[in-house]
Amino acid sequence: MKCSTQSRPHWICTLRLVNMFKFKTSSEKTKKIMSDIASGKLENTDFENNCIDKLKDLTNHDEVRITSSGNNSIFIALSSIKGDIIVPDQGGWHGFKQIAKFLNKNIITLKTDLGLINADYLDELDLNDHSALIFTSFAGYCAEQDIKSISKYCKNNNITTIEDASAGIGDKKGLLGNGKYSDIIIASTGSPKIINVGSGGFITTSKPEIFKKTTLPLKLSKTNEIICGGICSELENVGKKLELTLNATEHLKKHIPNTMHANKRGVNVIIPHSDAKSISWELKKTLTTDKSGFITTCPNYNRIKQKAIAIEIKNLDYGCLKKEYLDIIIKEVNSLL
Repeated sequence: MKCSTQSRPHWICTLRLVNMFKFKTSSEKTKKIMSDIASGKLENTDFENNCIDKLKDLTNHDEVRITSSGNNSIFIALSSIKGDIIVPDQGGWHGFKQIAKFLNKNIITLKTDLGLINADYLDELDLNDHSALIFTSFAGYCAEQDIKSISKYCKNNNITTIEDASAGIGDKKGLLGNGKYSDIIIASTGSPKIINVGSGGFITTSKPEIFKKTTLPLKLSKTNEIICGGICSELENVGKKLELTLNATEHLKKHIPNTMHANKRGVNVIIPHSDAKSISWELKKTLTTDKSGFITTCPNYNRIKQKAIAIEIKNLDYGCLKKEYLDIIIKEVNSLL
């Protein structure tokens, strides 16, 4: 691609031509550990119990199970609920509704503030006993939920909270993925999550009855030592990895106008725009990666249900979260808005 030096600094042109953005993958250490387990080089190890111990420390929950996927973790969590399943009207994960429907659960859609859960809206619902609210740590990956207020309301009203912390695990502020606030924490460890193994997941709780009610789904979702070894490795410095992603997103929000939830922590940037489709298409041509892309288009239940461009910073290799790479993104986006 040709680059006009009149419109862009020379270092930006060079970076784009020589150093393509890289899609996030497991670390080399993680790949080696998983390979060594698969080839039989690491015998007499117990990565599953090591994972469980680490996740107990991270989540402040007493009970942990490693699963074969994030969706299986959701299945287990929702299987344990007798009452209604409350899902946000946007900014969640489509698997919440799909799995609840498969389990013949009564689904109640909660009005949100562009994905953010407001306890006032919860107060408007007519719920039966033993209901549960399932939500993601970040609304549409863009803005952290007010976990404290959600937790307080739900505890006072006998609503079980299920937090999908796939993008929030390791929060140094101790708000996201914390069993002090959420009754059940679930996560995917597939790609390109913060714990990035390519497969697997987990579910944690301090309510032992959750797992007593779901013995069969737990058996069906059990994973293997290879995945456990990968999760164990990826849990190292998970807080630092999340912090790098949050800081990179904050930098973009400061320099791109009209971003959604601009003052909230997040792991992507969403920009509402009436011409989102064509702008996203142009960005995909210039902001290329070696594998999957990091530009998505809304409306999308998993992000926001209006026209917008989403820049998935969480999808990028940590080496691409440096200022020089982020400034390329800012330049390209602002040139099209």
